[in-house]
Amino acid sequence: MTQTSPAAAPVQAPPVRRRRFHRAWSVAAVTFVTIIGAAAFRSLPGLLIDPLHADFGWSHGTIGAAVSINLALYGLTAPFAAAMMDRFGIRRVVAVALTVIAAGSGLTVWMTAAWQLWLCWGLLVGLGSGSMALAFAATVTNRWFTERRGLVSGILTAASASGQLIFLPLLSWIVERHGWRPAAVTVALAALAVVPFVWILLRDHPADVDTAPYGASAFVPKPPPVTGAARRTLNVLSTAARTGTFWLLAGAFAICGASTNGLVQTHFVPAEHDHGMPVTTAASLLAVIGVFDVAGTIASGWFTDRFEPRRLLAVYYALRGLSLLFLPMLLGPSIHVPMLFFIVFYGLDWVATVPPTLALCREQFGEDSAIVFGWVLAAHQVGAALVAYLGGLARDVFGSYDMVWYTSGALCAAAALMSLVIRRAPAVRLPAVS
Repeated sequence: MTQTSPAAAPVQAPPVRRRRFHRAWSVAAVTFVTIIGAAAFRSLPGLLIDPLHADFGWSHGTIGAAVSINLALYGLTAPFAAAMMDRFGIRRVVAVALTVIAAGSGLTVWMTAAWQLWLCWGLLVGLGSGSMALAFAATVTNRWFTERRGLVSGILTAASASGQLIFLPLLSWIVERHGWRPAAVTVALAALAVVPFVWILLRDHPADVDTAPYGASAFVPKPPPVTGAARRTLNVLSTAARTGTFWLLAGAFAICGASTNGLVQTHFVPAEHDHGMPVTTAASLLAVIGVFDVAGTIASGWFTDRFEPRRLLAVYYALRGLSLLFLPMLLGPSIHVPMLFFIVFYGLDWVATVPPTLALCREQFGEDSAIVFGWVLAAHQVGAALVAYLGGLARDVFGSYDMVWYTSGALCAAAALMSLVIRRAPAVRLPAVS
């Protein structure tokens, strides 16, 4: 009787643990909470413009430049962070990112010059937050889910709105009662508080807990660490940039960032304050946007699993542009029904663009879609950074934000057209970097 040598025995995957509650959902929950903690810093810039102007005499443009650096780095860091997660693991990258956010926010307490604001809030918080960007959510979704990806990406995207909802009223109350420094410390502590949860509960891959991704019929082995993260990230950009789809997605998403993070999140509170509305009241309206953003983004994820993402994007951008054209007529010293309608309408649309954009990246660019989405997100943040600076500059020059609202509305119409002309195409397998 012949015997098979051990070397010839087939290699089998470890048995998959069957659970009624799939571990992917607990990983998604930790990711959701992590993004909420990191979102605290995003609630603060719009509240700091007037206090820093009063304390230091810095112009709106100077303060807007720090926010601009922050937003640009938030986007430019994201694709490199996605590659670093493939090299060092999600848990390590996210824990370090939260620590850097806490350091940058906390150090602003001792600043005395504008360059220190640019260094702390612009550079450090920008780098840390970039590693916690939506590319993080895309990486978790791609690794842990093969079904319900649109829904999960919508839920994780909504986490940033939930963070805004939780922290914005609190931070505005702290700024008004105690000044901007305690608010900066609160952001630092919130980021640090999430680190233990990340380190203890987050896992890099389903294979780490001997399970298959949610919806997968077979075990998926954990891939080896991918070296050359920076080189791989640039290689993916080089290949993706040769396609028209990438530029259409990046251009539309740049307009998305300009009309949300760069404009409304940064300048809505000071714009309402210009019209006589108290800062806490304006901040509360911005927080209400966050309430409806959660519902709108989750619904968008559900729609993305069922409808054509190109058409969804076109509808979202067109409706956003229309609402911005009406906003200058709605600003005033008190809350009224038309303003509430704008808040609800705009909140539903705020980041509803993310699930269909991520779905198109996945459709077009396959396994490297998280890195490609990171570059598309970089365009989003460059657009946000430009408008964060130009919006403050326009306020200094013209004495109001009206021109910026109208320009952003027109740009959203262009983004709707760009989304419609994206062609269907088979998934592109971008070359791997050894």
